[in-house]
Amino acid sequence: MGKLPNTLADWLTYLESLYPKTIALGLERVAQVKQRLDLQPNFPVIVVGGTNGKGSVCAMLESMLHAAGYRVGCYTSPHLLDYNERVRIAKQQASDAELCAAFEKIEQARGDIPLTYFEFGTLAAMQCFIERKIDVAVLEVGLGGRLDAVNVFDSDCAVVTSVDIDHTDYLGDTREQIAFEKAGIFRAGKVAVFGDQDMPVAIATEALRIGAHLWRLAREFGFDGCSLTLSRPTGHPLPQAGEGKGRGQWNYRSIAGIRNALPYPALRGDYQLNNASAALAALDALKDRLPVNMEVVRRGLVEVALPGRFQVVPGKPVLILDVAHNPHAARSLAHNLSSMQPCGKTFAVFAMLKDKDMAGVVRVLKSQVDVWLVAGIDAPRGATAAELARVLNAEGVTGEVLTFATVTDALQHACKEAAENDRIAAFGSFYTVAEVMRVRGLRCA
Repeated sequence: MGKLPNTLADWLTYLESLYPKTIALGLERVAQVKQRLDLQPNFPVIVVGGTNGKGSVCAMLESMLHAAGYRVGCYTSPHLLDYNERVRIAKQQASDAELCAAFEKIEQARGDIPLTYFEFGTLAAMQCFIERKIDVAVLEVGLGGRLDAVNVFDSDCAVVTSVDIDHTDYLGDTREQIAFEKAGIFRAGKVAVFGDQDMPVAIATEALRIGAHLWRLAREFGFDGCSLTLSRPTGHPLPQAGEGKGRGQWNYRSIAGIRNALPYPALRGDYQLNNASAALAALDALKDRLPVNMEVVRRGLVEVALPGRFQVVPGKPVLILDVAHNPHAARSLAHNLSSMQPCGKTFAVFAMLKDKDMAGVVRVLKSQVDVWLVAGIDAPRGATAAELARVLNAEGVTGEVLTFATVTDALQHACKEAAENDRIAAFGSFYTVAEVMRVRGLRCA
């Protein structure tokens, strides 16, 4: 073994060079290294997957459990500005020194077993959590579920937030195929939470096959005035997070209990009561090991923060940041934009990865945007501004379309052209939001 890197930046560069593919699904390699390191969590583990909403559920779980006094380890991805965002302990980002020490242990243990960047990071996060003697871990699935590195750790409760079409090269091109992959995080005898009313058959099939206890939104748990039926679906649509806000409160019910007069989550957006309910269902499932009282739930919901998910930056014009990078997330963003107070023009600072459904995102959002400021992303999977502009034209966008080499250039143009009562929405990718945050001097913590 040659000389090891000695800074976090050097380690990350090294990790990127180790494996020929960015994504290589499968648990055999990462399980071998886990065994060599003897990474055996002696604390409850909550694993959260889903097409969209998993970051929000992780953030709410972390916030509520932290408010209850538990030492929470939270592992999420990708990061926006700094790698340290991915590994948090007691709501503080892991230090460079902690991460470097964990990477070194994994490098020494793996021998000739190749690991991807994400696999290395997943093992490092658990190494940090075990060393810091946390009380509970919240782990966000990177991609899919069944073959994702996070799934090498058995969950005490698994949450799938939603299922929609994304990552079709790896997960399949139908909701049922994708749902099968996401249900791979379920465990026999443990509660499996599904946080959306539109549930693919594969979720129930897999839960039944392995003997997981399936809790479904609008059946075993729900929110506001939704009556729960344990034997059949209610048939009544659940109210969305934007409804009833004049009351300033909502109610949660499950087969395990009731929590009334809750504050709306600090995270903005139409879908957040679905996510909050899923997080509360996970807490219900683990209430004997991790009791959480009402005061703590309220505080956790009010204090939760998650940059880049319908994040509204005050000012004139207002700036909205959203990592929405697939049609499902774009539908949420479109609804949230339409629910805001009327404004002048909407300027879109728009950049995406070319392996995403660019046309699907444009189709959903084109009615909400007056001026498209299209930029390229300087990354191997990044679409060029010209490629995105062709998609916009093919989708029949009627608003003005301007192209820019970088997101920074597009943002600067938006800031120069937008009037005080206009708004700027930057969306399409974590890369897009991260560059805007850097330019505006915004932080994640």
